[in-house]
Amino acid sequence: MKLNSKTTILGLMSSYEESKLVVFGAPFDGTVSFRPGSRFGPSAMRTGSLGIETFSPYQNADLLDIKGCDAGDLPLPSGDTKAALDMINSFVYNIIQDEKTPIMLGGEHLITLPAIEAMIKQYPDLCILHLDAHTDTRDTYMGVSLSHATVMRRVWEKTGDKRIWQFGIRSGEKAEFEWAEKHNYLTSFDLYGIENALDIIGERPIYLTIDLDVLDPSVFPGTGSPEHGGISFMDLLNFILKLRRNTIVGSDLIGLVPHYDVSGISAAAACKLLRELALLLAI
Repeated sequence: MKLNSKTTILGLMSSYEESKLVVFGAPFDGTVSFRPGSRFGPSAMRTGSLGIETFSPYQNADLLDIKGCDAGDLPLPSGDTKAALDMINSFVYNIIQDEKTPIMLGGEHLITLPAIEAMIKQYPDLCILHLDAHTDTRDTYMGVSLSHATVMRRVWEKTGDKRIWQFGIRSGEKAEFEWAEKHNYLTSFDLYGIENALDIIGERPIYLTIDLDVLDPSVFPGTGSPEHGGISFMDLLNFILKLRRNTIVGSDLIGLVPHYDVSGISAAAACKLLRELALLLAI
């Protein structure tokens, strides 16, 4: 299950066989409509992680004490969306069949769809926590049904009503907000209400998908669709830490476009969030 990568992220050097947690990259941005380049996100995070400590003072825990594996990047074919999505689906399904927890690094948001499709095979009552600046619930975008702008609509077709909680949303068509009132739980602008969401979810399994453009561009400029009015880094970190009492069976961090932030602070933020998420899921 080891793929190709030159740098192991955050010191996750356990073998696949002994690991509880598997991190891997899905470098795909084939449907991006504005600023491409998120396919370089996983490699930028591996490089950026060299400057991040493995110890978390927020959780009093160290990545060196967990069993985690960096499986590398999937060799996704360029120009064939369906083949790329099929590869992601198969890889995630194999991970959960081996009773491990995947964290996928993107890449654009469409990669979340095949991961959730794989999860639902194992967890039919799966619930989704979706953090994003954008609704991503159009039925089609520019005549295409498989797009980063339609991904959560396609996910809803798999889950049905009231199984998706969306947070931080501040951009989308009017029709998408109206649609969400009927079908999803949508929190505009911020992350308030996570405690209530967790109460409703109860013991059901959760997939957590984080588009990093949920952060304000002043905090995270390295993204393809910057949207002002976003949340702070600590808001997002505290949201993640509130998930302790629930079962997260899979997750992704997507949307880093490193060449729009030559300072590297966006990659550093992504790596620090990955550290906290990995610790949360592995301890």
